[in-house]
Amino acid sequence: MAKAKTTAKSPRKSAGKTTNKAGKRAKKTNKKASSSWGRKIWSLTWKLTLIAFAAVTFYAIYLDQIIARKFEGQKWHLPAQVFSRSMALYPGAAVNHPQLMAELKMLGYRKVANPRQVGEFSASKTRIELWRRAFLHPEGNQAEQRVMISFDEQGIDSVKRMSDKRELAVFHLEPVLLDRMIATGDEDRLFVSTINMPQTIIDALILIEDRSFFEHHGVNPTAIARAAMVNISAGRTVQGGSTLTQQLAKNFFLSSQRSLVRKAREALMALIIDFRYSKDEILEAYLNEVYMGQDKARGVHGMGLASQFYFGRPIAELTVDQQAFLVAVIKGPSYYNPWRYPERARERRDLVLRILMENDKLTVAQYKAAAGSPLGLRSAKRSVHKKLPAFFAMVKQELNERFGESLLKRSGIKVYTTLDPMAQEAAEKAVVSTLAELDKRTKDVQVGMVVTDKYTGGVAAMVGDKQPSFDGFNRAAHIRRPIGSLVKPFVYASALAEPQQYTLASLVDDKPITLKNGQGQTWSPKNVTKEFSGQVPLLTAFKDSMNVPTVNVGIGVGVDAVATTLTKAGWSEEVPTYPSMLLGAVNGSPLMVAQVYQTVADGGRFRRLISVTSVLDENNTPLKAKRPRSELAIAPATDHLVQYAMHQVVRSGTAKRLGRAFPNTRLAGKTGTSNDSRDSWFAGFDERNVAAIWVGQDDNSKTGLYGSSGAMAVYQAFLKNRPPLSLRLSPPSGIVNGYFEVATGQAKQADCGEVAMLPAIAESYQPAANCGEPLSWWQKLLGQD
Repeated sequence: MAKAKTTAKSPRKSAGKTTNKAGKRAKKTNKKASSSWGRKIWSLTWKLTLIAFAAVTFYAIYLDQIIARKFEGQKWHLPAQVFSRSMALYPGAAVNHPQLMAELKMLGYRKVANPRQVGEFSASKTRIELWRRAFLHPEGNQAEQRVMISFDEQGIDSVKRMSDKRELAVFHLEPVLLDRMIATGDEDRLFVSTINMPQTIIDALILIEDRSFFEHHGVNPTAIARAAMVNISAGRTVQGGSTLTQQLAKNFFLSSQRSLVRKAREALMALIIDFRYSKDEILEAYLNEVYMGQDKARGVHGMGLASQFYFGRPIAELTVDQQAFLVAVIKGPSYYNPWRYPERARERRDLVLRILMENDKLTVAQYKAAAGSPLGLRSAKRSVHKKLPAFFAMVKQELNERFGESLLKRSGIKVYTTLDPMAQEAAEKAVVSTLAELDKRTKDVQVGMVVTDKYTGGVAAMVGDKQPSFDGFNRAAHIRRPIGSLVKPFVYASALAEPQQYTLASLVDDKPITLKNGQGQTWSPKNVTKEFSGQVPLLTAFKDSMNVPTVNVGIGVGVDAVATTLTKAGWSEEVPTYPSMLLGAVNGSPLMVAQVYQTVADGGRFRRLISVTSVLDENNTPLKAKRPRSELAIAPATDHLVQYAMHQVVRSGTAKRLGRAFPNTRLAGKTGTSNDSRDSWFAGFDERNVAAIWVGQDDNSKTGLYGSSGAMAVYQAFLKNRPPLSLRLSPPSGIVNGYFEVATGQAKQADCGEVAMLPAIAESYQPAANCGEPLSWWQKLLGQD
């Protein structure tokens, strides 16, 4: 039987095979594990990427909505622009040569030998040739126009258009932008479209801030990389890589905080803005948003406002060097502040000019001329916005009453007011200089002053404090003090309205009088002189402001009648009807006094004083509002007699010192003093303006000032600052030159002894025939009456 053959394997070989197999299995396992982790990482990566992409997409959509709301809605809240009156020039207008010259200077017109472009004028003694700017008027756009304005002794003689020599019925100068009323925030700007932006500014901006603006898509990677290299080499930030679009995104939506997250958000928004909007739209937004400096608490934004802030003129009229400066200052408005660092600012401006020349935007000659020019800044003392606290308070109140309280919160409205900048400047100077002198005699005196335009019925100037810019208690509108003798013209107007009983020549009693009221109390008025004359002509009692004759006249016509006259003339509060009212025991303010004297100056026509003429909305459409009513308060013939008497006050009455100061000018005025000289008042007018002034102390203590020594001194200084136009005093229908016997006040013929010629109401002027003597037989025979 054969034996089975057994083969034994080598342990070493067996172990090796086992190891190899295990290694292979391990490798396979590792490969599988590695492949599994790779797949997991890849899966996680693309999922995270997808999530990030989705997040960025959704965030971009969110940002897009924010950007769209900003760009397609209201980009900015544009503060309400408040303008002065627009000076109207027409044949017969009460505007003289010096006044128009001063107005043009204030508006920034340049005097030249021969006007060759907009914003220039030339002048001779009797004519002014003017090339007026285009501007927005409440009645519509006014194109630029070249005219010749001629003057005569009364004011404007003619206004002729130079293109065809046609005489114009009316010609307006542009109003002064007084201020912008910021209702929300502290950003101030004046919008200017790219169409109206000087091309030099656009060229310089692109060359200095973003040369590839029209090529990139909101972000410029090359510029960012270049800036990074420069900054790394310098070891600090010396160059930025932001495009104009990125800067706009930061200014519109982001803070100035420096961080990578903010920069990433800025870049994303810039890409969206560039994708959504045209380069012109982006450029216009940037030019009106860019921060250009600080005007005290207000941030100055945009080129339009910067032009006014630095140079005090519209951007369209800037010279090349001034335009270059506006681009230069963008880099650092504080660092390049031209008033604090003029050399630094000029070097930066000249750099911009040189770059413009090197890129063929300026010739060498233009560059040299511009670089050799001074900065041409406005005077730092002359504020861009007018400080008119008293007047602006009236404007706001009137806007609330006529248009609603929410008006000033709307963006882009334009408010046209009645303020006359020249009158306001003259009033402020008069207040400051006169009160400084009065303070030397009487400490702590204060003032309230209102000036109106006789023709328009608007408030032309208002000062509420001896420091006109002080924004506090407005004495022009809010005080209530006894007006003293300023009430007397209305006493005499009530009497002269009864021509059968009273004329300017009528004799009135100047004798002691005692009146008793219902409680048994007595009142015995006295003249300032403490003397009595028996009888005096009404005109004498008026011009010398005599108390007793005034009371007698007032009692004669009735206290109620006087109160009615004052109320019809525009007195806005209740008038007391007791006899002491006849001497001014009526409390009022300069604004209230100006209202009733405006009625007298305007031929007896009452029109409620206003401070706002028109309001345009953001689309330049006029807003509808109720116009103040107009009605006849004093018959024109009666009013003429009052004006004549007020002129005699200045010629030879209590205001004769004013008459001596202006001997060749017809003025009308009335002084007023309350009991114990606590309140000094004056009201007066020339052919152009009515003024009402109060001087006194806030604590109602004695000042020792009369109307002629306090308030009238302010008015006299006002007229020195603003030369008056002589009153025309043209008699209305129904007025004749009458002759009255001096001794009796009776109407007489011109050749009847000692007579005085005075204006009189025709219907009541019936002089006696034959000088009042019986007719002789031959006169009777000839049938003479």
